[in-house]
Amino acid sequence: MRVLLDTGPLVALLNRRDAAHRWSVEEAAKLKPPFFSCEAVITEAHFLLRGVPLGRERLIELIALGRFDLSFSFWQHQGRVGELMEQYSNVPMSFADACLVAMAEESDGRIFTLDADFHIYRRHGQEALQLIIP
Repeated sequence: MRVLLDTGPLVALLNRRDAAHRWSVEEAAKLKPPFFSCEAVITEAHFLLRGVPLGRERLIELIALGRFDLSFSFWQHQGRVGELMEQYSNVPMSFADACLVAMAEESDGRIFTLDADFHIYRRHGQEALQLIIP
């Protein structure tokens, strides 16, 4: 089964001072790359790693090493991503979260996250998502 990587664990993996660092490292060690993600997650992580020494550089290095599959195309899924963001506007759902849910709807993957909002989101509006979450 595919592992869909969210921003929280990605940042925690690259930031030893993050409260979820140890958990994220332990969970990631149990999983087989590549991790499936999207450019929205990479963008969020890049921003959040701005104060972490070598954090951004290590992120780019992991991408170059092929640890992530970033083939998800917003262009091909823009309608569904928009529907999800509208449906969960009361949460509110971020753009990255909407992309990950759309990915889960297509691939039946487990979402590796720290974000409890994923307990609220549903595949195709009905099914609970499979999560890797503390």
